[in-house]
Amino acid sequence: MELQQEQTPSVSIEDCLKLLKGEKDEQRLVGLFLVTKICKVDDIASLTRVYNAVGAKFLDRLLRTGMGKGTVSGPGEENRDAYLQLSVRILVAFCHVPDIAASEEMISKIPLLLEILSNQSGSSVLEECLEFLYLVSTTSDAGVTVLYKSGSLKIIASWMSKLADGSHPMKIFMQLVQLIISKISLDIIIINCLPELTDIVVDIARLFGVSHDAMKFEALHLLSAILSSNLTPLYDALRQVPSDVWSKHMRNGVSAILHNRTAPAEKLQALSLAESMVYIRGEGWLIGEIELPDVQDAIPSDRCLILVLEQSRVEIAVMLNELAYAKYEASKNSSLKEDIIVKQRNVATAFSLVEKIIKLVSNVGEDQGDLIDENTLMKVFRGLNETTGVVLEYLQDAKEHGQRKGDDILASVRVIGSFLAQTPDAWTEKVKELLDYMLSVEGEDEQSPFNSVCFLLPMLCQITMNVEGCKTLVSSGGLAAVVKCLINLIHKHGGWVDNDGSIFLACDTILNVLLKKELAGLLCGESSFVHLLEAIANSTEDAHEPSVIMMAASICALVFDYTSENALLSNPNFADKSLDKLCRLFSRIFALSQQSMNDDERAQMDLYEIIAAGYSRWGDRFPRVRKAIVIAPL
Repeated sequence: MELQQEQTPSVSIEDCLKLLKGEKDEQRLVGLFLVTKICKVDDIASLTRVYNAVGAKFLDRLLRTGMGKGTVSGPGEENRDAYLQLSVRILVAFCHVPDIAASEEMISKIPLLLEILSNQSGSSVLEECLEFLYLVSTTSDAGVTVLYKSGSLKIIASWMSKLADGSHPMKIFMQLVQLIISKISLDIIIINCLPELTDIVVDIARLFGVSHDAMKFEALHLLSAILSSNLTPLYDALRQVPSDVWSKHMRNGVSAILHNRTAPAEKLQALSLAESMVYIRGEGWLIGEIELPDVQDAIPSDRCLILVLEQSRVEIAVMLNELAYAKYEASKNSSLKEDIIVKQRNVATAFSLVEKIIKLVSNVGEDQGDLIDENTLMKVFRGLNETTGVVLEYLQDAKEHGQRKGDDILASVRVIGSFLAQTPDAWTEKVKELLDYMLSVEGEDEQSPFNSVCFLLPMLCQITMNVEGCKTLVSSGGLAAVVKCLINLIHKHGGWVDNDGSIFLACDTILNVLLKKELAGLLCGESSFVHLLEAIANSTEDAHEPSVIMMAASICALVFDYTSENALLSNPNFADKSLDKLCRLFSRIFALSQQSMNDDERAQMDLYEIIAAGYSRWGDRFPRVRKAIVIAPL
């Protein structure tokens, strides 16, 4: 802020200092008033002399008088608004001196300035108060702490909701929020100020959506800093915001950043915001009306979807190429490890968005109606297919370099599983070549492959619908991997609790293979089946859901085709009591078939037919099972 308003050549700084050192308040007031006329904020030496001359106590009295809390003697004592303006203005001037701004005297005034802003009188000195808070907070961490603890976010949220978009005060408020979240943990802020932070996000979203200048980028950076932390309480609070206008502003802002020529780092931040919004509002957020400043014609509702997909594809292609090179160079230069972590994080964002888009378009017929036209849908699938090829090449390179561990490799496997579950006939030869490798991939914190198998289950369930897909799975050792995965899932959840569908995807994949009689020669002697029977025996005793017991029994019925009671009991990995449990499982199934069934039970009749047909084939080889079943002849 420039203090000098007009030239006053007849008054010098020395004259001001004499007045400021006077014994009467009237003299000091005149001295301060003259300081505002002749001092410039970049005259650090003069400001320091003035500050030392006037003294902290008088400044405090003057401020409190302007607030109606104290008394300064002299004419015009009743004109508190003038005192308030003078005191705040002179405080701002002093705070252009870093040492003064960082002093305890100035930090202690933060609560008073916030109190002024919380009252009606704050309107007359809004910008001066904000500048004071900003100057003090930028020169001292203690200042930021006091700013936060004094309830600043509540005041900021109140003001931001009524300020004009793009105004100077709005800009400073955003800078104050940025200072606070850079010094105070968002976890702590959410515990203490969740409603205020929610309101602030909504207000910044408005600015992000409607601004067409530098303020849009400031809003982008601040929103990215707040929302990229993936803090569940904040996301939940934003879901409860009554109006959907803020999410439309976010879609406008993200689309504008991706549509225009902006820096790569800002496009990445826009993708990060898109990822957060999809998490908060669902995949459908990508579809909706948008407004772009340089586009006059009506914009298709799927434009945001296309922009996000295309930028995600660009990032994946660039980042995977850079990651492959960086990993090679890292073996010779350890300083590149941090760069690799950053690239892995960036590609994870793009991968996440691609997966959400796959989910969106796979459900388009069910949920999205006509919001995505056929041409757009074909364009999306072509783009996804090309990106799948890029990811497969990255996995091929990782395989050739003996890299099986890494979150980026695991994320690549996940994307492959998601897309090829929708188009199982795509990239058949490449999948056949890489399947054993993909099933062996481990995340950074994993001790053995597990998540990679889970991520591939949607694809495996689809490709095993035909014999060739089953052969690919079995010949690659994938069936044993799926069986082991199913066992681990059952143990992990303490039963057949299937929150994400992984257990039944694994079961369906195993059933698909076991039902292919052409594979009998390949399945004989599969050692993993014994462990699976053990897991089923120990996990279905207390199960009552028809879908669970029917699925479990149907797998057992098909596995029994490849063994006998004597062979099982002679296997050291199979307990005698486990056979008793399986006998009770089959007994329950056949008893159920003789009773009147409810809708859930009738829906499982196709599985019952598999069980009954299996029993007719191997019943003679399992006398204990036969004895346990009381049923009319099949």
